[in-house]
Amino acid sequence: MNRKLRILVVEDEAAIRTGLIDVLVYHGYDTDFSEEGIDGLKKAQSGQYDLILLDVMLPGMDGFEICNRVRENDREQPIIMLTAKTSDEDIIQGLSLGADDYVAKPFSVAQLVLRIQAVLRRAKVAAEQENQIQLDNDTFVDTRNLSGKRKNTELSFTRREIEILQYLKTHEERPVPREELLTKIWGYAKDLDIETRTVDIHIAKLRRKIEHESSSPNFLVTVRGAGYRLMTQASA
Repeated sequence: MNRKLRILVVEDEAAIRTGLIDVLVYHGYDTDFSEEGIDGLKKAQSGQYDLILLDVMLPGMDGFEICNRVRENDREQPIIMLTAKTSDEDIIQGLSLGADDYVAKPFSVAQLVLRIQAVLRRAKVAAEQENQIQLDNDTFVDTRNLSGKRKNTELSFTRREIEILQYLKTHEERPVPREELLTKIWGYAKDLDIETRTVDIHIAKLRRKIEHESSSPNFLVTVRGAGYRLMTQASA
């Protein structure tokens, strides 16, 4: 018998927390919860969960700090942040710390479940791709170890960033539309009307890591009106 996937809900608002747990149990997940930040961090660092639903505003320690602390030792733990803050700065902060996705309150339960399923699906599928992406003589990405190097600078990547680079490398002969990345990497259905800057934020993060000058990218380029294209030594 396959075990149930286990989700940790870190949320201090009782009504929201109870509702989330009820929905997750209904969809077949095993659940655990925490009502405040410090206990939430302890549980999140235990490695016992397939996914963490993490509220930003928590007593004791906020969700940003929890995400950051988890990522210090585990770059592959799936994390979705729940936030009432919808400004670009807050979204960028959460994703920059390594969250796989964010959901703004108030949220659609149906969309939240779809996002959970998408993140879990991507976490489960092992990418059967080459282990190294050579961008130029000085820059490479080790997809197996989520690491790389740009000249003498050591690089560290999240699983989601590696998935983006691998998908763009597989399709390096053409620009990949933003909507295609949402469908293939995040697993969103094509007909869903989802407003998200997730792709743009991840691309910006990747450029800061792999480009010699992120403001003038040579590897991860934007093709106006068409999408993003990865330009490597092989494709140049």
